[in-house]
Amino acid sequence: MDITIPSSTSSSATSADPIEQSFDVVARQDQAEADIKVLRSDVDEVKARLDKVSRAASRPSIGGTSVNSKEVKGFVNGYLRRGRETEIKSTSGASPSDGGFAVPQQIDAMIARELTEISPIRSIAQVVQTGSSGYRKLIATGGTASGWVSETAARPETNTPNFAEIAPPSGELYANPAASQSMLDDAAFNLEAWLANEIAIEFARAEGTAFVNGTGSNQPEGFLQASTSTAEDGVRNFGQLQYIGSGNANGFDTAPDARLIDLIHSLKSGHRQGASFVMNSTTLASVRKLKTADGAFLWQPGMVEGQPNRLLGYPVIEAEDMPDISAGEFPIAFGNFRHGYLIAEHSATRVLRDPFSNKPFVHFYATKRVGGQVLDSNAIKLLKIEA
Repeated sequence: MDITIPSSTSSSATSADPIEQSFDVVARQDQAEADIKVLRSDVDEVKARLDKVSRAASRPSIGGTSVNSKEVKGFVNGYLRRGRETEIKSTSGASPSDGGFAVPQQIDAMIARELTEISPIRSIAQVVQTGSSGYRKLIATGGTASGWVSETAARPETNTPNFAEIAPPSGELYANPAASQSMLDDAAFNLEAWLANEIAIEFARAEGTAFVNGTGSNQPEGFLQASTSTAEDGVRNFGQLQYIGSGNANGFDTAPDARLIDLIHSLKSGHRQGASFVMNSTTLASVRKLKTADGAFLWQPGMVEGQPNRLLGYPVIEAEDMPDISAGEFPIAFGNFRHGYLIAEHSATRVLRDPFSNKPFVHFYATKRVGGQVLDSNAIKLLKIEA
């Protein structure tokens, strides 16, 4: 009988299998740990990118152009945060001798948008951008003729048109917001949005006064500074505003609704499309209490969110620089200010960084040249409280 004895070679191979298996397990564990580390690193990188995208998304975008453009980054991180003028070579109009550096277009648009939202007269007036401070505009005051003729008939001569030229008085509008150095050193601090908002608030406060009561000396001429008359359109001199008299020093008369209706219809129908009332909050409080003879309130609150409150069907703009109800004052204006008042402004806002005047704060001295004047005196009417 044959007996087969296993060879020593096969025996040693069999005994080595568990050791090799243990090495394989260890190798697989090491590989798994390495893979986990790579995954963790990838996750951290994705989180960082998402955080950056989230911060960028929270910043305003003007006209589809992100404010995180190369030009804006150089201006904000280089000049505004650190004062390095070499970082703003791409910014047009850089001229320290003229009072600062022209801000990038995107930031200037942010300022303009904020300004329109919070400056009451700017939001309803006609605004033109100019390249110089000497803006002039010709206004047709009449003289042109029109009529009907047949296709083959001779055309009669027309009168020579009459024009008046207006040159809105202007002045340097400035704001001087300040930030601490710790704010500027904080990379998460949205410096451009903060600066645009601060500049717009200060500009709006100064504009509100000038567009209503500005003297015209190194500042716009307010519409209440125009000469006034009771004469109707076509009779008054160019530039004079018509007013309707009402009440006395104690307030409106016994028929305020009749005076307000007279005020509305003293404006030609072409101007009434887009017209609005302008008054301050104190006058508005008095107006809201007014009633017609049958007891109905003249005031009509907006029925839908976003719609303006209305007075006799027309929106009301609150301008705190309008005078209170008092003898001889003009507390209410009514008109189409887009036709009646012109704001001419130099297109670029300039900013000068000042870290020296008020240490440890850094001031940003912002300037912009703005002018304003009555454009069409037929498009704005005033209500005067008689003495």
